[in-house]
Amino acid sequence: MTPVPEGAGAQQSGPLLDVRDLHVEFRTREGVAKAVNGVNYSVNAGETLAVLGESGSGKSVTAQAVMGILDTPPGYVTGGQVLFQGQDLLRMSGEERRKVRGARMAMVFQDALSSLNPVLSVGEQLGEMFRVHRGMSRKDSRAKAVELMDRVRIPAAAERVRQYPHQFSGGMRQRVMIAMAMALEPDLIIADEPTTALDVTVQAQVMDLLAELQREYNMGLILITHDLGVVADVADKIAVMYAGRIIETSPVHDIYRAPAHPYTRGLLDSIPRLDQKGRELYAIKGLPPNLLHIPPGCAFHPRCPRAQQVCRTDVPPLYQVSTVRASACHFWKETLDDAGTDQN
Repeated sequence: MTPVPEGAGAQQSGPLLDVRDLHVEFRTREGVAKAVNGVNYSVNAGETLAVLGESGSGKSVTAQAVMGILDTPPGYVTGGQVLFQGQDLLRMSGEERRKVRGARMAMVFQDALSSLNPVLSVGEQLGEMFRVHRGMSRKDSRAKAVELMDRVRIPAAAERVRQYPHQFSGGMRQRVMIAMAMALEPDLIIADEPTTALDVTVQAQVMDLLAELQREYNMGLILITHDLGVVADVADKIAVMYAGRIIETSPVHDIYRAPAHPYTRGLLDSIPRLDQKGRELYAIKGLPPNLLHIPPGCAFHPRCPRAQQVCRTDVPPLYQVSTVRASACHFWKETLDDAGTDQN
């Protein structure tokens, strides 16, 4: 079994975003929490990367480090590179990073109500992007705000542009957030749990809208979620995170067909299925590790049904499963074989 070289995700020709060996830690009174531990991933123009994992796995912290919005202190980027269109964002000054944010890369946050300013109208907040980055007048920026709201299919945009965030439903607020991210037609959008707290129908509408806008502008899209069911129809490839590491990467359909890591298998088994009506819903045993005290060896071994002694002592590298897949599991082959057996 041959480990994938460090930074293997960077070998694609001209990726839009290339994250290499990224490390982030939080320095607290209780100790140092290792939130991100050597993450590598890349995304091309027009491509969707889904980053999956339970809460606390490091998905959002990685995105915040990429965007340059990590709260410091207590969070610190301690190593790695974040190459955006060939430029290392981590070496830029604060002013240079601000010019990239919004204009070239943007983020859709999971809690739209707390992300929007409650005392400013939606139109005022959308128009600010054009006033700050494009020097537009207040009148012209309001017209652009109406145009954006129309584009994300908010009804009666010309009237609602004067309304405040609390006057919008959860789904409509999320559309406002998408409109805000799309305002300056960036090359990359990071959507952090964009469907959290929305009902299933609205979730589908929001995901369809993101996919449509991505195709229209040929943007790269990073979709952060804990729900494998959300990404099946929209993602091109998947990176699964656990305890601050990427533990499996794969094209989307391959990972659904046969996961190569027991943790990914557990996430898939946790999805409710119509053909299992009446059965108890599967849940991965135990809890994610405390990032102040990550277990030795494979961080997943205390919860893993396949764990053996080597898992308790040796950190598994990302093994090359195929030309397009990798798994950080000492027993990835057995996991794949079990998945194949289950399907027969």
